[in-house]
Amino acid sequence: MSLMNAKQYEESLRKLNFKIYMFGKLVENPVDDPIIRPSMNAVAATYELAHSPEHEDLVTATSHITGKKINRFTHIHHSTEDLVKKSKMGRLLGSLTGCCFQRCVGMDAMNALSMTTYDIDQKYGTQYNKHFLKFLEYVQENDLVCDGAMTDPKGDRGLAPHQQADPDMFMHVVEEREDGIVVRGAKCHQTGAVNSHEIITMPTISMREEDKDYAISFAVPADTEGITYILGRQSCDTRKREEGTMDRGNQIYGGHEALVVFDDVFVPWDRVFMYKEWDFAGQLVEQFASYHRQSYACKAGVGDVLIGATQCIAEYNGAQKASHVKDKIIEMNHLNETLFCGSLACAAEGHKEPSGTYYVNTLLANVCKQNVTRFPYEIARLAQDIAGGLMVTLPSEEDFRSPEVGKWVEKYYKGNADVSTEDRMRILRLIENITLGTAAVGYLTESMHGAGSPQAQRIMISRQVNMNAKKRVAKKLSGIDVDE
Repeated sequence: MSLMNAKQYEESLRKLNFKIYMFGKLVENPVDDPIIRPSMNAVAATYELAHSPEHEDLVTATSHITGKKINRFTHIHHSTEDLVKKSKMGRLLGSLTGCCFQRCVGMDAMNALSMTTYDIDQKYGTQYNKHFLKFLEYVQENDLVCDGAMTDPKGDRGLAPHQQADPDMFMHVVEEREDGIVVRGAKCHQTGAVNSHEIITMPTISMREEDKDYAISFAVPADTEGITYILGRQSCDTRKREEGTMDRGNQIYGGHEALVVFDDVFVPWDRVFMYKEWDFAGQLVEQFASYHRQSYACKAGVGDVLIGATQCIAEYNGAQKASHVKDKIIEMNHLNETLFCGSLACAAEGHKEPSGTYYVNTLLANVCKQNVTRFPYEIARLAQDIAGGLMVTLPSEEDFRSPEVGKWVEKYYKGNADVSTEDRMRILRLIENITLGTAAVGYLTESMHGAGSPQAQRIMISRQVNMNAKKRVAKKLSGIDVDE
């Protein structure tokens, strides 16, 4: 098959036997559930664009295994051009969906594993890279969505995995069998997990030898027996169940996260990519994190949507000519383009690893993500500033449609005489959705904590910066003797 279309993707999900809980009840039909469906639509967009003549150069690639045309989300980067196209693809999809489209984590996990499995094999003579490439070919041939699952619950953050009162706070091996292993634990904050075909797990932290039972990486089908999904709540999520559509903000797309519980799940050996090689856990974490910090080009895409909505509401309010409004929108664009610059820079400065995979510049990837922890919040603040208080005091669509009070909503929430009250309300709801509602999970909170919280990037920046070189030049220019 190699390339599915959006309809084929939807039908492929219908064939899976997920065990999903939401609001304490088992979800019988996740594909058509009104709360889950928008997140599936966002993933489906990654399939649609692969068939678009205008965008296929960004969204497709050539497999280094089979030579076939594949979706770029299943591709292993083999040039800096691949890395740059990844950044551009992320921004494009963010700008078209206005939310998280969920396939980046799996793509980043596969690229990190293509390097780490190779390096483990070189040191220990294992067969992990062979296992991984077999899995990758399967994913590429069937154009599958993979959920990259890294974040463990962690329990007491002051204790190592083997020291936890409850050993299940980190994914671990509970049984070793001739045909595979049995694992137990959970992965938190899993974006797109309920829209995925495969779950790829990785360790969540660097480990010591005492934690070797927790140093595991593997892939299993998303509907494997023993896996349960518990969906997270989002602000304004039940609006999607209402008859009207205006109050949703984003009419088509959305995102979703879940707690993924592994209750004694069996993994065959040929799906295991790390097993007790504790000394490589930190490398896999760092390589995945660096790739994923590059992936936040998507926030520039969502920023494009928010900036467009802000310009619209300025015009709908009749405030577009005010100098301070113009300046704030310039600032929003400046911050948004700066985000994109960081993603492009770490891609353009990438390099080839021994495995043949191209890896981003880790310093610049961490600088990129550090900016992402800040700039979307300021962009959102400026959007709310320009939108005005009506964004959060607006009556419901039912009030707008009401025979009794609708006429007053129509009358008193009119802005620019050339713009309908309904259009003004709709754009305000979109701004609310991105900065406060369901999309704010992907645009704001994910910007802060996704791919590691801010301090994680600061630690990596301090490690990557060559401070001695900076000091040496300063001393030389100051006339201080330099000890070579």
